[in-house]
Amino acid sequence: MQSSNGGWGAFEPENTHLYLNNIPFADHGALLDPPTADVTARCVSFLTQIGMPADDPVLVRALAFLRREQEADGSWFGRWGTNYIYGTWSVLCALNAAGLASDDPTILRAVKWLLSVQRDDGGWGEGEDTYRDAPPGRYHESTPSQTAWALLGLMAAGAVDHQAVARGIDFLMATQCRGGSWRELAYNAVGFPRVFYLRYHGYRWYFPLLALARYRNLRRGNAKKVAFGF
Repeated sequence: MQSSNGGWGAFEPENTHLYLNNIPFADHGALLDPPTADVTARCVSFLTQIGMPADDPVLVRALAFLRREQEADGSWFGRWGTNYIYGTWSVLCALNAAGLASDDPTILRAVKWLLSVQRDDGGWGEGEDTYRDAPPGRYHESTPSQTAWALLGLMAAGAVDHQAVARGIDFLMATQCRGGSWRELAYNAVGFPRVFYLRYHGYRWYFPLLALARYRNLRRGNAKKVAFGF
């Protein structure tokens, strides 16, 4: 299922004939399933979890793909979740699982980007208009799921003791509803970029819980090498 460029798509390999998106009645301009950073990150995380070494040719090609896909600002595009915060979290967890050092330039650029888009309230948020021409990682409010993604990414990058992480944790603690959940009305996932978006209601529950649990465990001395930030 790995494509020749080292990445993975969601459904099949080598689905990269992007000109087909321009034919009449193409499915929302997303007719194809090219390899993406977020899906590739999931595969890298899985393969490392089952014991594949980072010097295996499969992972060497995959990690090279992820390095090439990094945006100039340090982020990664997110195809299946909104958007660059999601992609950056996904890749940082994969790089951590593959054993890259926290001072690797690729990781440092990603951390710098996440820090640059943290909001004044300590959280993170990103709107669907970033799939068009809006600045990556920006929104008019912080959301629980995207704050959790940013925190999980930063912690996977070795920044658990950074003040930005403490501020993000404080945001999640302060915005938790009395019943234990979090309020999130923004769309947080993608059907077709620029056309069709989704709101997964579970995201506002389990991603904040994952981030809070990971923060607690790291502060208690838990292992720093993880797959998805767990």
